Amino acid sequence: MAPLPALVALIPGLPLTPPPPLPDPEPPLPLVRPRTSDPKADDQGNLIRINGLPQQARWERTADQLWLPLEVLEGQLGMRRSSSKGDLELEWFGARLLVPAKEQRSLGDEVAVAVQTLLEHVGVQVETRGRELRLSLPAKPIQTIRWRDQGISGKRVVFDLGGPALLRHDTGRLLIAAEASALQLEQLRGLHLEPNRQGDWINLAVPESSQLLTLAEPWRLVLDLPANADGSPPPPEATPQKDPQLGRLMRQGLELKRQVSSIGSKQMLVNSVRLDPKQVPLDLRPLNRPEGMQGLSSLSQLARQDNAVIAVNGGFFNRVNRLPLGAMREEGRWLSGPILNRGVAGWERGELPSFDRLSLIETMEDSQGRRWTIDSVNSGYVQKGLARYTADWGNRYQPITGVEMGVLIRDGVVQKRFALGGLLGGVPLGRGDLLVVARGGVSVPWQRGEHVSLSSRASRPVGDKANVMGGGPLLLQRGHVVLNGRNEGFSAGFTSQGAPRTVIGSDGRRIWLVTVQGLNNPGPTLMETALLMRQEGLVDALNLDGGSSTGLVLANVQTVKGRGVAASVHNGLGLSPRRNNPVLSDPRRP
Repeated sequence: MAPLPALVALIPGLPLTPPPPLPDPEPPLPLVRPRTSDPKADDQGNLIRINGLPQQARWERTADQLWLPLEVLEGQLGMRRSSSKGDLELEWFGARLLVPAKEQRSLGDEVAVAVQTLLEHVGVQVETRGRELRLSLPAKPIQTIRWRDQGISGKRVVFDLGGPALLRHDTGRLLIAAEASALQLEQLRGLHLEPNRQGDWINLAVPESSQLLTLAEPWRLVLDLPANADGSPPPPEATPQKDPQLGRLMRQGLELKRQVSSIGSKQMLVNSVRLDPKQVPLDLRPLNRPEGMQGLSSLSQLARQDNAVIAVNGGFFNRVNRLPLGAMREEGRWLSGPILNRGVAGWERGELPSFDRLSLIETMEDSQGRRWTIDSVNSGYVQKGLARYTADWGNRYQPITGVEMGVLIRDGVVQKRFALGGLLGGVPLGRGDLLVVARGGVSVPWQRGEHVSLSSRASRPVGDKANVMGGGPLLLQRGHVVLNGRNEGFSAGFTSQGAPRTVIGSDGRRIWLVTVQGLNNPGPTLMETALLMRQEGLVDALNLDGGSSTGLVLANVQTVKGRGVAASVHNGLGLSPRRNNPVLSDPRRP
């Protein structure tokens, strides 16, 4: 805890009695098991109201079960989750919900979980009105607010609640459905959380990297603030175009467009960023988490860490295990390899991207001339066969499936062999290490001390570019619609559904980064997206991840949120100041 005089100076009028010490949160105890139900939905819709606040999200309800997207449960309601081998465990106000992989399902482009029992356990009332789902829980008074400094770990703030409370967590704001006294609001102001009342909600400004934990007996909300947080509210979202850096770039030829376009009878809100890389001193870069390939971040965080003045979300990922599902290559290194011959964009610094479908053709050969095919590289896409992982995956490999074996190779020599189950403790990966993992009953034939070599080539020239971002399906190529979702491993349902979209493309002279959202409709299908992009003048276009992942950041402000809330994403595409430009470059970057 910080010295009392410092806190009193920040919070005038507080009593001089220090708050009681904060216990470390204990793990939740009760276990709630999901009900089984008929998969046929009786009700479904695209709007959720959480204590009156609207949230665009798919939902489905049967006679005794409610299915909600994982992004809503974790990202907005504050449920804490862990995952192992595709299974999920959700924790919320002292209750745990175990969800095996086979009991998860898809709602459009989102992973959904059956949560009727968990909501009832906490006391949430569930009501449907047409295509609208209403979740309500009466706001109860906050009893006390306690805090302590945790050194380099930051600050911990604990809200002692009168009962469970609904939460909304979005882009630097935390909303708590609870009542607070004037003194408590003053305490929160002293903690730089900038509180205000919004109906039955308390609205707080919190850093995006803050962590939430809900506990029961007694009811508590634990908010961990990072050490480097100054507590200032997020920048206003109204006019990012007034940012001085953006203004300079726009005078050099950067174009930012926001317009309503029609495709057939549907109207779409189209946001586009257009630039000639030969004139505008911005470089297109993949955005990813420096600590490795597992994990999600906000698009704003990804943009800030790479000094990107503009960013859109990138390729696909598994929201359960938080691993990439597609190509991502940065400065010649495959952070994640392509899958299923899906579409990609590839580029060298300062040039227009090329577009094509891509696979990697890789083999391992031993000293006896025997060859084995490598099916994937640094990928969360698992299948029967051999996959390889390097330190670009992270400093440690943890098994993705339950049945894996492998060998660790360094300088072309097998250093260690892992039998079935031997990878469970994880394998450290250093620079130059190559871990070959076998799945689906396939065995790894090489023994310790054996010499092996890797051969790798891209199926198309686009894969030889220094930077590659995968997505799919490929929409346009050389002015022609080339959409073929089935050949890129996408389901018919995915191909035909309407959803918010993110696209990277080119009109032959400029790079385009585009987001598309429906006006009074769910959004365009992939064919409608392809036709709309051609209508706008593009000759090449690639669909990226969409739905709730769709996002556009301008000058550190997320101006586009696919379904109304900034969802966590795995990776992105950023436009960062060219490093050899003395005016726009960040001097802190190497």
